[in-house]
Amino acid sequence: MNRAELYSRLLIAATALAAVGIPLVAWNRTPLIHARLAENGGWIPETLGAQVGQPLHLRLTSDDVVHGFAVGGLSMPSVDVLPGKVTDVTLLFDKPGAYTYYCTRWCGLNHWRMRGTIDVTGGDDSSETAAAPPLYVTLGLDLDAPRSIPESPAVKPVADVASKQLSSDLAEYGSAAFYRSHSPYEAWRDLRLDPAFAGRSDTDIWNLTAEIWRSSSTPEGLSSGERLFAQNCAACHGEQGRADGVFADDLAAAGKASIQGMKGDPSMTMQTPADFTDPARLLSASPALLQGKILRGGMGTGMPSWGPIFTEEQTWALVAYLYTFQFGYH
Repeated sequence: MNRAELYSRLLIAATALAAVGIPLVAWNRTPLIHARLAENGGWIPETLGAQVGQPLHLRLTSDDVVHGFAVGGLSMPSVDVLPGKVTDVTLLFDKPGAYTYYCTRWCGLNHWRMRGTIDVTGGDDSSETAAAPPLYVTLGLDLDAPRSIPESPAVKPVADVASKQLSSDLAEYGSAAFYRSHSPYEAWRDLRLDPAFAGRSDTDIWNLTAEIWRSSSTPEGLSSGERLFAQNCAACHGEQGRADGVFADDLAAAGKASIQGMKGDPSMTMQTPADFTDPARLLSASPALLQGKILRGGMGTGMPSWGPIFTEEQTWALVAYLYTFQFGYH
């Protein structure tokens, strides 16, 4: 082989390596993420990698409609992803783990399926401890068991903040442990059997129950829960919690279509969202049970799992807000 032929082969090899290597390096540093409706692919790619303490630079674009981008567990504002345009985002992770990124725009019936994973490695995770199980697991609650109450309040309960008995007689009912582990009806029943409230009417007892629920949150927590509900829940459950969101009918229709010619439990298919203005549904549910449903999702009913998205503080704020559909706070 003469020198000219050797140089020619080396040039061809270098060109081939550059053609393969350069795009790969650029992709690792600044990947272009395509957003599409879930039925057309969702996020592409749907799995990314990152290192603790090292910025991850992303470029985002939409191939159809306006989407949104956010990462569960990070305190970052959502970013709009516009069709035909590229948006730059830089993420920084301070601990390893699997993070979920998701669409924040209600782009269609299967919007909630638009999720991807960022696998973050590195860092010192020797001090990491296993996460405690959710409260519903600790309490042994069956999230899917049917619930009901013997009777509903005659009128919407309103927090009885003017009662002079609250500070003393309600003290044992004011702990976070009591609030989270009891449904409003169970609390009402316990109050009804308490000799300290023997002279109170059923309506009064319901008002005292509403006060326990009001005092178990804060105005800031309720505002946070309201924002989370509007951003993530209202499209199905409706702005007023009446199960009349813009996708409610589509969910019901999808549920009927999915069980045609199939055998199985119809309650485990996509269906009309829960109506939070129904007293029997919400007053029979403890905060721990509602948090469990938010964390786990509806097991195929169309209710997504929010466990990878919300922080624990956010889940409790959202739970507290849900009860405002049954209780009046002043």
